[in-house]
Amino acid sequence: MKQYLLLMLLAGTVSAQAQQSQPVDAILDEFYHHPEHIMVTAHRAAHSKYPENSLAAVKEAIAQGIDIAEIDVRETKDNILVIMHDADIKRVTGHPGKVRDFTYEELQQFPLLYNGQPTTEKIPTFDALLKLTKGKIMVDVDFKEGRKEPAQQAIELIVANHMESQVLFFLYDHRYAPLLHDWNSAIPIMPRAHNVAEIQEIWQVGEKQGKFPAIHIDDSFYSDSLMQKITSNGSRIWTNALGKYDDLEEKEANSGFDQLRKDAKYANAIQTNYPEKLLAYLRKKGLHK
Repeated sequence: MKQYLLLMLLAGTVSAQAQQSQPVDAILDEFYHHPEHIMVTAHRAAHSKYPENSLAAVKEAIAQGIDIAEIDVRETKDNILVIMHDADIKRVTGHPGKVRDFTYEELQQFPLLYNGQPTTEKIPTFDALLKLTKGKIMVDVDFKEGRKEPAQQAIELIVANHMESQVLFFLYDHRYAPLLHDWNSAIPIMPRAHNVAEIQEIWQVGEKQGKFPAIHIDDSFYSDSLMQKITSNGSRIWTNALGKYDDLEEKEANSGFDQLRKDAKYANAIQTNYPEKLLAYLRKKGLHK
């Protein structure tokens, strides 16, 4: 009898452990249920110490407690999806050539550079990145290919890794949202709006297939009144610190983030090259968990 009770207790412990929440659950709760908090996105992952878009940079973003890792996806000659921003690999490997002109195995010959020096990091696959981030961090997928087949492959990999809830699929052109939704309605889409008219079009699409959890806004048409309408409609406002604001921040601590908050006070998802600094800044102001 005692042995039976012990086995039951052990089984209960294992069951409870299996049901324990993962780190990403808290991030998803913040993203969807706490618009008053600003989400931090690491542009090309946290690359202040590691090569951009490398697995090491993604691990660093996870270690820092960043909410979202933004990564870029391209296709190799042998149809493998890899993480790479530029069409040409020269800037990040020192070796000239297009991603699409190499097989995945050929790309593994070229170490990723950090501050111009070779590292032990190699160009990772999209599949490896999904496996690394599962349960740990949200992923903003900036898909660089314009063809249907690699996009479908990306969706298949997301589904195979059970990552539907953790990703945001970024669309430069919101007109492709219905197609992506038809492929898999469980994968959240973040469209980019280039002007006020496109906001209206995005809302119209959202009425048919469900509201978008976030809309990428260009600062060229930002207005507080429009942003209030977007947030009241249930979407986060995604903006970039990249460029002007990050440059200010690099020169003087808090100056860039202060200016961004002044210029876009309703933005509640910010992408930056300095995610650790932004996270500390927001927490100090009570704008992050």
